[in-house]
Amino acid sequence: MSNPLDAYRSVEKATMSGRDLEASVLLKAAQKLVEAQHRLAGEKDLQTLDEALRYNQRVWTLFQSEISEPTNPLPQPIKDNLLALIGFIDRRTYALMADPVPERIGVLIEINRNIASGLQAGSGTVPAQETAG
Repeated sequence: MSNPLDAYRSVEKATMSGRDLEASVLLKAAQKLVEAQHRLAGEKDLQTLDEALRYNQRVWTLFQSEISEPTNPLPQPIKDNLLALIGFIDRRTYALMADPVPERIGVLIEINRNIASGLQAGSGTVPAQETAG
């Protein structure tokens, strides 16, 4: 028998709008970064940080791919702004990989939460708030 949580997630994914799904993925990435921030500060756990950064990078790489599609309906100025933001996220990610400082993770967490909040507001969903560390 499958895990009930997995069954719930499958139903949740099937009923979510595109924006809600994107927001959910961004919030999951933010939570992974929060955990990594705490573990890096306390235990100097680099593996959790690496996993969180790689997950976050995959999320943003997917967004970059979608934004770059010629059929993407977003206006060009929004695409340009998002691509610049993705460039910043990439630079911050590489800087954290080279010099893992817990305080420098917060900006990635806030970006993910802010974008997720905007996506949820645009879809009519009430944004979920999680605590930052």
